[in-house]
Amino acid sequence: QIMLCERGTSFGYNNLVSDMRSLMVMRAFGAPVVYDATHSVQQPGGLGGATGGNREFVPGLARAAVATGVAALFMEVHPEPDRALSDGPNSLALAELPGLLATVKRIDQVVKGI
Repeated sequence: QIMLCERGTSFGYNNLVSDMRSLMVMRAFGAPVVYDATHSVQQPGGLGGATGGNREFVPGLARAAVATGVAALFMEVHPEPDRALSDGPNSLALAELPGLLATVKRIDQVVKGI
């Protein structure tokens, strides 16, 4: 099975952004759409020799993506994102995951009429 994934689009140097319209456009192809909520806030090379990111936007973007009807979310999660060997600046803290999952599950149920 083919799945489509939105991971952000280059917006100038060192910045990825997500356009929520792309999720609806991809859904129109009939394939399940996955939203990568953590890669979408990445800033490639934003820390000079390493990748930066804006993890504070992950929960809001995840909620917005689920509200468009995506089939799944992808998120990089770490117990201590600031100590992660890779992608720490755009990783969600493990302690934040249960609350976010509960919220997006409720949104998904409303959107899909469950």
